[in-house]
Amino acid sequence: MEVLQGVFEVLKSIWLNSGYAFFFTGEGWKNLVMILFAFFFLWLGIKKGFEPLLMIPIAFGMLLANLPGANLAVQYHDLHGFIDLLAGRLTDPSGKVLTPGLMDFLYFGVKAGIYPPLIFLGIGAMTDFTSLIARPSSLILGAAAQLGIFVAYIIAIVLKFLPNEAGSIAIIGGADGPTAIFVTSRLAPHMLGPIAVAAYSYMALVPVIQPPIMRMLTTKKERSVVMENLRPVSKLEKILFPIMVTVIVSLFLPDAATLVGMLMLGNLLKENGRTERIAKAAQNELMNIVTILLGLSVGATTSAQAFLNWNTIKIVALGLVAFAFGTAGGTLFGKLMYVLTKGKVNPLIGSAGVSAVPMAARVSQKEGQKENPSNFLLMHAMGPNVSGVIGSAVAAGILLTLLG
Repeated sequence: MEVLQGVFEVLKSIWLNSGYAFFFTGEGWKNLVMILFAFFFLWLGIKKGFEPLLMIPIAFGMLLANLPGANLAVQYHDLHGFIDLLAGRLTDPSGKVLTPGLMDFLYFGVKAGIYPPLIFLGIGAMTDFTSLIARPSSLILGAAAQLGIFVAYIIAIVLKFLPNEAGSIAIIGGADGPTAIFVTSRLAPHMLGPIAVAAYSYMALVPVIQPPIMRMLTTKKERSVVMENLRPVSKLEKILFPIMVTVIVSLFLPDAATLVGMLMLGNLLKENGRTERIAKAAQNELMNIVTILLGLSVGATTSAQAFLNWNTIKIVALGLVAFAFGTAGGTLFGKLMYVLTKGKVNPLIGSAGVSAVPMAARVSQKEGQKENPSNFLLMHAMGPNVSGVIGSAVAAGILLTLLG
């Protein structure tokens, strides 16, 4: 009997110290819900192909963060908290001293503002600004598509969010995941998980969200417009463009210099003809490594305690509002250009002013061909699309200047 009792006590101890037992405690259901969310986002990334390069790492980080006892959730949300964590000065509600885990160290790259600029470096090395250089007026459409950011900010203030929180929510409207992460890590790091998940979810849903708005705001005649071919762009223009944009934007908005500068450096590496090897490294090896680290560490901020609350629902809803108004703003300015040019600009390219490259441009192309199968809008839409990347970085600089 004593042997059986000893075995029973050992098995009981193993059970009580396992993660399975935690699911039967008062808060355990929250972790279970978050694990189901992680499964859902993994399904979206793997089965549906929604932004898989970041959706899958984020979803797996969410899964790891909510495994009870694994110590893989990010336990701090600022640099001061990281120092306290390393020094053993942070405790949980029961008084137990928290020790840093793997994700705490990986998340340092988010909070210190390292990962998003490196992502921008890779994006710049993969981006062709030819369409924007050939038609500089595309900058107006990229700027107009940032309307959603400022509309969402005002609504968030009305809903009693603090100004820094409202700014972090509003940046979702830029449809640029790294920018959203960069701004939120500076202004409202405690909201990083919900904002990152919302930003990347809406980026993945561009083909679903944008078309109804585009069709509602344009006529069949406008959608059928065939645009003239773009003028040729010289090698010198391609080299000077990233240099001049960096200087002009950074002097005007120093807080935008990090994102804009890295974006333009990547593009300069691509276009100058002398640095092909490191341009390819930025496009491939560096981009892939940083994407994994960024996705995992951001996903690890979505612990049940931080994610399952009413604010998360508000963030998701406001993100949709921001994205919808961004699409509408670009499309309406496209209509204005249609009028001013006497029908030479197809308003559909305005919706590509959001920063989801190149998906938003492809949506413009697809919607245009529905009305006119001989219409090819992709290169025309790429101008507003890449200007939207610059526009979201500029909007981030404005928010950081005013709220940081």
